[in-house]
Amino acid sequence: MGILGWVGMGGVVVHGLPQRKNDVDTGSYWDFCPAHMYILIYSFDNLTCVSVKLSVFFTYIWVKLSVFFTFELFGGYNMKRKLFAYLQRHLEKKEITILTGARQTGKSTLLKQLEAYCRESNIRTAFFNLENNTLRQDLDGHPFNLLKYLPDDQGYKVAFIDEVQYLKDPSNFLKLIYDEYQGQIKLVVTGSSAFYIDDKFRDSLAGRKRIFHLLTCSFDEYLSLSGKMELAEEFKRILREPSAKTISIDHLRNEWELYMLYGGYPAVITESDRGEKIARLREIRDSFVKRDIHESGVLNETMFYSLFKILASQTGSLVNVNELALTLKIKHQTASNYITVLRKCFHMALVTPFHKNIRKELTKMPKLYMLDLGLRNCLLNNFDPLNGRLDKGEIWENMVYRVLAERYGLEGLSFWRTTDGNEVDFVLSDIDAPKAIEAKYDKQLIKPSKYKLFNANYPDIPLAFSWLSPFDEDCFRRLYS
Repeated sequence: MGILGWVGMGGVVVHGLPQRKNDVDTGSYWDFCPAHMYILIYSFDNLTCVSVKLSVFFTYIWVKLSVFFTFELFGGYNMKRKLFAYLQRHLEKKEITILTGARQTGKSTLLKQLEAYCRESNIRTAFFNLENNTLRQDLDGHPFNLLKYLPDDQGYKVAFIDEVQYLKDPSNFLKLIYDEYQGQIKLVVTGSSAFYIDDKFRDSLAGRKRIFHLLTCSFDEYLSLSGKMELAEEFKRILREPSAKTISIDHLRNEWELYMLYGGYPAVITESDRGEKIARLREIRDSFVKRDIHESGVLNETMFYSLFKILASQTGSLVNVNELALTLKIKHQTASNYITVLRKCFHMALVTPFHKNIRKELTKMPKLYMLDLGLRNCLLNNFDPLNGRLDKGEIWENMVYRVLAERYGLEGLSFWRTTDGNEVDFVLSDIDAPKAIEAKYDKQLIKPSKYKLFNANYPDIPLAFSWLSPFDEDCFRRLYS
């Protein structure tokens, strides 16, 4: 669905958008600035920013942007994330579809795209944004009040519910609707960490739900969303053809480094100016992470941010909760709770040790990685180019983790480490063809003899190396093979 607007000297009518300055029902707002004669139309997902400047010599202008035109001009507003296909297939299942992930990753946009698909497929739908106070109070009154908003025929319907965590008892709400109307009403909902972190959510919805995690954009999504479609196609061709070369390799290297510096939040990607990218990341750090803090029940915001910054600086390191608690002069349980909140809010992830029967293997402390490097660099206030950074090795290792997590899931990775210092960064033992990966920023740092013990003990898990420098097409193939 495109954006259709009518602009005149006497007023503004924007078809398909709310007719007031701020409308939380639709998640969009618009501004009309008569002094400067332009309109700004935004979406809360920060995937759209349309600026239509009007000449003072005209009394009106008609603006109609189709989906394709919007995509071409504004860097992929209607680009579908790779997760869309999985969510689309799950529409056929009776289970509740729950989409969760960090704030500002595009969950609401995905939900609206799914609703548009259903409408195109003649499936009856209703969309509920629970930031609407009146609607939320009605549904809190009784879950079955939902039925009043649905088509009144007996056919199959899909209810899309955005921000379900704002209900007083979202788990009970979903359970009652599912148990009473499964097969008739399909529930597709988004929920933040405040909902996902709740023990009642896991217990009451056991066997009734399927959870999908939306991370920030992958590299190919980053290229598409930033409007670099030719580079996106070259990237895919390199992965598809083992011997492929490209004259755009320097451009791909530049974009890859920008991706590692500024990350994959959609609102950051669509900003072309680097200063604006940093401003967006600071907004996410200072506003949206703060909402995670408050909704998760954290009382000491300053201490939480202090822990977050320490962890960001220790990417790829073992997490020693005792040391963290001593450093910050907080209780062990408090530090542990803060880490849990950061995980459930999808800002960082823990990788557990891999072991079988070797006594010397370390089996307790996990390693941590950030789920978006842009947020990491923002927390450390360091956006310097990689070549001159002391932490370039940590950034590259985190990047390798992020790619593997996209491909194999947040729970599918482990690492190998012994008490005398032998270590392999990533072990994937549960996939069809198990493998292990060691990440090094520079190829010259690789010393194969250091990994004899791992190779001797796990001959069925081949070890490969992934490096960034020197950079060529094989860098991508090593990472995505």
